[in-house]
Amino acid sequence: MRRGFGTLMVIGLLVVLSDVAGTAQAPNAGIVRPISAVKFEQDEDIKCLTYALESGDPKTGPSTHILKVPTKCVVPWHHHSAEEQVVVIRGSVLTEMEGMSPSTLNSGGFAMMPSKTRHRFSCGSNAECLILMTFDRPYDIFWDKEKQ
Repeated sequence: MRRGFGTLMVIGLLVVLSDVAGTAQAPNAGIVRPISAVKFEQDEDIKCLTYALESGDPKTGPSTHILKVPTKCVVPWHHHSAEEQVVVIRGSVLTEMEGMSPSTLNSGGFAMMPSKTRHRFSCGSNAECLILMTFDRPYDIFWDKEKQ
């Protein structure tokens, strides 16, 4: 079967366009990082904790963070526009959410705070707590002065 020059040009153009489209939609490169390689920074609002951005861009979309929370450190009542999910990696974390009874989460414990739901947490362990936290859209925080 013989194809004309025009047909070959169209096929070539489709291949190039599909390569460009595939590149534009390619997911971010994967991340593999042991906890020993995580670079923690001082939190601007809660001076007793440090955090690291693990993936995503909290200014523009979903993101994942890891927090080190020293014993007796309290993150006061607040809420976010985004849904927040928390998994306790190490320690004992008292989690309080508006409309629910307080709950202590240990390693592997999970909490999901819906968008705009007030909540707070604190590390109740004798040693530092380690928490994985995700947000489903850009990160923001609104402190609730009346509940602190």
